[in-house]
Amino acid sequence: MTDFPTPQRIATNGIEISVHLAGPETGQALLLVHGWPELAYSWKNQISVLANAGYRVIAPDLRGFGGSDCPGGVDAYDIDTMIADLTGLLDALGHDKAVWIGHDWGGIITWHAAMLAADRFDGVIGVNTPHLPRGAQPPTEAFREIGGEDHYILRFQEPGYAEGVFEGKEDEFFAFIFGSPPKIGKLEDYFPDITHIPAQFERFNGRPEKRIVVKPEDRAVYAEAYRKTGFAPGINLYRNFDANWQRMGGVDHRLSLPCLMISAELDFMLPPKLAGWMPALCKDSEFAVIEGCGHWTMWEAPDELNAYLLEWLERRFPA
Repeated sequence: MTDFPTPQRIATNGIEISVHLAGPETGQALLLVHGWPELAYSWKNQISVLANAGYRVIAPDLRGFGGSDCPGGVDAYDIDTMIADLTGLLDALGHDKAVWIGHDWGGIITWHAAMLAADRFDGVIGVNTPHLPRGAQPPTEAFREIGGEDHYILRFQEPGYAEGVFEGKEDEFFAFIFGSPPKIGKLEDYFPDITHIPAQFERFNGRPEKRIVVKPEDRAVYAEAYRKTGFAPGINLYRNFDANWQRMGGVDHRLSLPCLMISAELDFMLPPKLAGWMPALCKDSEFAVIEGCGHWTMWEAPDELNAYLLEWLERRFPA
């Protein structure tokens, strides 16, 4: 289940991105889109399972991550650019459409792409990240109300701050960020401090391995990648939250393509209740919740996630 294909560098949208390909070239295309602070490697436990089922699996490192190019500047990471990288990748690989599967920021990009580039989709799967309506206020204002000025997304707006906290401590950072989730029923007790990621990390003194959901050898892959790229490129995604919100004004958020939403019971940032909007937005939608699972679903519950992916894909988009 853990075979991980060697990457290729492919030109798209004026840059080169690192892409892992698996499965028969003639199979139904699946585009796996990772989040922050992750990599295509985050799909390690899904790629071979999907490929062995006959699907053509395409798992890129997003721009700014891993083996992909890391352009400078916040504007290089706005939503239109991120989508153009991925549609250009499909072009380069000869695919008109794919089923897009996105987790965390990859889910944000995927749901936005489903609105802005619907002709490049067969279907869409959100892992933890639901499709949401456009809020009435800029996202940074909403995050300030949730967590105050120390909310990590607000602190991420400050050039140089968060990357300065994380860089040089990559091994410690991934032991911190991949911690096991709070237990059900206690989530409310952790707010707002649980949203203060940089401040929490500055106080972090390690934790037992049993409280980390990613094994040391896998965390080492992340740490090595971020020692090379730094954290700033990926954090630039967050620095486009308000600009992306402005961009989506007037865009129809209703989707008619087939949608599957897989939530995780213990994801405190993206709880299952957020998917409550989706029946009003998605004409063809199905839902699942993985119990006892936190934010890092691909690592915490790979068998359960793979089962939900395959059941829906084989029914709706046979390989």
